[in-house]
Amino acid sequence: MYETILYSTDSKICTIRLNRPDKRNAFNSQLVNELKTAIISADNDEQIKIIILKGEGEVFSAGADLAYLQSLQKNSYAENLADSKNLMEVYHLIYTLSKPVIAQIEGHAIAGGCGLVTVCDFAFAVPDAQFGYTEVKIGFVPAIVMVFLLRKINERSAKELLLSGKLISGAQALVAGLINGVVGKENINQHVLEFANNLIVNCSRESLKATKQMIAAVQEMKLEDALNYAAEINATARSSEDCKYGIETFLAKKRPEWK
Repeated sequence: MYETILYSTDSKICTIRLNRPDKRNAFNSQLVNELKTAIISADNDEQIKIIILKGEGEVFSAGADLAYLQSLQKNSYAENLADSKNLMEVYHLIYTLSKPVIAQIEGHAIAGGCGLVTVCDFAFAVPDAQFGYTEVKIGFVPAIVMVFLLRKINERSAKELLLSGKLISGAQALVAGLINGVVGKENINQHVLEFANNLIVNCSRESLKATKQMIAAVQEMKLEDALNYAAEINATARSSEDCKYGIETFLAKKRPEWK
């Protein structure tokens, strides 16, 4: 079904691997389209609760395929806008997805690849991985990812990364707030699986969905609108089956068995 990604499921976890290792997992239209299809498929699968995003080979992703970018220079503005919106939709999809997405970064994440890391809910990297938005160095603009990066880290750090195009280490990315942890290569797979399974065992599926989607929604609202929206979510959650079950098991001093 897929040529540029690998898609697998195990219990409640879906793993999606970018699979263009000979091209450093660089984006082209096929990879973007297949990634979008795979993410939607995982989101629609009722058995799946967590999605893990990886890259095959030595690099997580080098961003846009430069040969592909060069070919796009022949396109009209309308054609380039359509192509840009296609990538935008992938980032937006991951950011607003009903299920948590974890990036497992075992190689460099550059430009659009770093953009993928930015929109994931959690990210863990090996010490040797480097991160950067290098678009300004080739006369390009890190336009789409900028919208999400400014939501994730402070403006000062975002400007330093976006305007300099410099590469930073995993340790520096952790300090900047871009990733959640740095884990040795020999342990990262187990660490990410344990992190994913902790979410599966300890968290309500519906609560994860509502919380993630609310985080995406409230940041651009006026304070009063955000609070009214929060009150509505609060009221709705109180009557949900997950909340009733969670309270019942807590009062009975039992551990809930979440779906």
